[in-house]
Amino acid sequence: MKKLTAVGALTSALFLASSAHADSGDMLVRVRAVDIDFHNSVDTPALAGVNAANKTIPEVDLSYFFTKNIATELVLTYPQKITVNPNVGSLKALPPTLTLQYHFMPDSPSFRPYVGAGINYTNFSSVSLAGGALNSSNSSTGGALQAGFDIPFSTNMVFNVDIKKVYMKTTISSAASGATVGRLTLDPLLIGMGIGWKF
Repeated sequence: MKKLTAVGALTSALFLASSAHADSGDMLVRVRAVDIDFHNSVDTPALAGVNAANKTIPEVDLSYFFTKNIATELVLTYPQKITVNPNVGSLKALPPTLTLQYHFMPDSPSFRPYVGAGINYTNFSSVSLAGGALNSSNSSTGGALQAGFDIPFSTNMVFNVDIKKVYMKTTISSAASGATVGRLTLDPLLIGMGIGWKF
């Protein structure tokens, strides 16, 4: 019985050491499904009622760990079509986001929370608003805030939940004259879940 207890303790110790070592690795790649909840607002009565429709998108992010606690994360996806209501049209947005993260318990075998802050750059394209009568600005730059956690389920894989607040806006203008009609502020809340692999 003592031998079995010793073997069990040794096995547990090796597992924890392996898990901790994996978490302090240099690279983490996550794949997530992300629900985008736009917090729409406008700055002029001319755009009253205009809003971007919520949607769910696929996302990939790459994290590089400088230390066990400090990492940087780059969020990537392909240009996403955003429907602008009511029956205004659509545009596409490519929103890479870079954050600097602090991981509180990188050696925990069960729960690894983190927070982050950084910057978002969104490129708008394929604009089709009001039958071509309206344009939007080409890009938006704003801050990004982040909180989330990883739950390891093997030595190199984690389940991830991530929440981001991204500050994003676009200026709407007349296609004919170029005159500004108003600004649509999007400021989405992104709630994601997925799987990560450490290398």
